[in-house]
Amino acid sequence: MRFIQILFALASWTTWRTFAFTTSHTVILKTSRPTCASALNSAASVTAAEPSVSMENINTAPSLGKFKATLTKIGMLSYIASMCIALPVTMAPPALLHKTRLIKKSQREHLSVRAGQFCARWLMRIIPFADVNVTPANQSPDDPSIWVCNHISMMDIFFLMATSKKLRGKKARPIKIVYWKQLEANPINKIFFRSCGFIPVDMEANKAGETNSYDKKGFKKFLKLCKEAFSEGFDIGILPEGQLNPTPENGLQPVFTGAYTLAKMSRRPIRMIGLHGTHKLWHPKEEIGMTVTDRKVKVRAYPAGKPFENGDDFANTFTKIIGHFGAKGEDLPDSDLRKLLYKTKDEDEERNRKELSPSELEFLQSL
Repeated sequence: MRFIQILFALASWTTWRTFAFTTSHTVILKTSRPTCASALNSAASVTAAEPSVSMENINTAPSLGKFKATLTKIGMLSYIASMCIALPVTMAPPALLHKTRLIKKSQREHLSVRAGQFCARWLMRIIPFADVNVTPANQSPDDPSIWVCNHISMMDIFFLMATSKKLRGKKARPIKIVYWKQLEANPINKIFFRSCGFIPVDMEANKAGETNSYDKKGFKKFLKLCKEAFSEGFDIGILPEGQLNPTPENGLQPVFTGAYTLAKMSRRPIRMIGLHGTHKLWHPKEEIGMTVTDRKVKVRAYPAGKPFENGDDFANTFTKIIGHFGAKGEDLPDSDLRKLLYKTKDEDEERNRKELSPSELEFLQSL
């Protein structure tokens, strides 16, 4: 791992000097925890859920001046360029060790995911183009989970990788992300996704907001790969919307219930993550694209709560909690959040609170 860190440091420093010197002194004083991001794409699923609940439009007017927006964009492009160099370099040592049969395939994948997180985290500290606020959730490293998240920007995966250590804990199991196989057309994606053992699903090409068409014949293979991932010490990451959301300010796209199907078959809990603000750096709409309007990003992990009763219950809960956070950058009112997470009712809320675990009680007390 020390060798990987040295290679990464050399690659990131060289790229930073080349692409991003002009941004290093402009935002660091205002950034409490710099972070950034990329392309977290795809989800696996079988059944479509109820349409998402539409929300009121929020003010999308730029909060940055033209000069600051330009500097932020330069920093973001520098970060992306640095990741394009750092990832192949840091993926090479685990690949070489595996090719010479010194380590197993699962060990290579573990090392690759950790190296990718390391690159994303430290490059965001070196190139602090975003002001990132992280709200973590405690999770036992021995508790395999299925993580679900909204998808609002091509930068999402980088932010999730960079904040993973703080968001889920130092000893959290690495996540294998379910992704759209056609993303491998990009050589950097192909190297990174395959090195980490991420799980591909086949889907017809479409634009953000268009209906997904999955190849259901590959679902058995998908389940097999997920089962292997759990047994090898990984968690699974799924994007229930199945694509980029072109209107995150209005809530979520229709949610697929494949995550619930997987959770039921594997008997694993579902954990939710919310992203807000990454679309203001790189918007999913092509006509907006990298027109930077803000540099504030929020990442929020939620406790497991009560198990979902069925696919519709999962889709409804995810839509309301994550859709609101993605649009507003804040949680629902306390009482509404408790009801959705812990299925409490007004008349017996106190009785149910007594039945919660210490970690759940700690979360409720922090609200």
